[in-house]
Amino acid sequence: MLLDAEDSQLVLVDYQQRLMPAIHDGAAVIANALRLAQAAQLLDVPSWGTEENPAGLGPLDASLTPLLGKVLPKMAFSAAQDLAPRLRPPARGPQGNARSLPRHLQKQAAPEPGRNSIVLAGCEAHVCLLQTALELLEDEFEVWVVTDACSSRTERNRDAAFDRLAGAGCELVTTEMVVFEWLRSAEHPRFRQALALVK
Repeated sequence: MLLDAEDSQLVLVDYQQRLMPAIHDGAAVIANALRLAQAAQLLDVPSWGTEENPAGLGPLDASLTPLLGKVLPKMAFSAAQDLAPRLRPPARGPQGNARSLPRHLQKQAAPEPGRNSIVLAGCEAHVCLLQTALELLEDEFEVWVVTDACSSRTERNRDAAFDRLAGAGCELVTTEMVVFEWLRSAEHPRFRQALALVK
């Protein structure tokens, strides 16, 4: 199973100014998050960001904010409760003339096509990222965790998060895997621009 750009949304979790200096390999993690956000913008993949307790941890890294469609502040560790309704298109009402047909005879509307593959990266991997991923899985999204754009304050916590996420059914990928799966071909009209992001 490959990622499809037309079925994907990018969610970047809590790359915040006061948190990132404490994160293991923080500079590399931010660099990969930036590549993901730039690729999403280039390939028309909707993107979201979250900020955990922004009064305490500061805003999202300034390089990411202009690339994201919306940044949601939160206090809960999981962002799923606030994100899930935004990640799915609104449900349509029943089709047909509601006045002329009894409710049980009204044709149910087909669900709106949505983008069900959530490409997820962030910090800390064992807290906010993990809880968000597990709740999105429960909400029947496909969750793809970008391992080289995730970290925690310690490697041990990060690695434990990856083990648990894989066991729960998340796909573990890297930034380059995401970009090249979104492209699918060297003939993609934006291939050269996307390639420049990962070189």
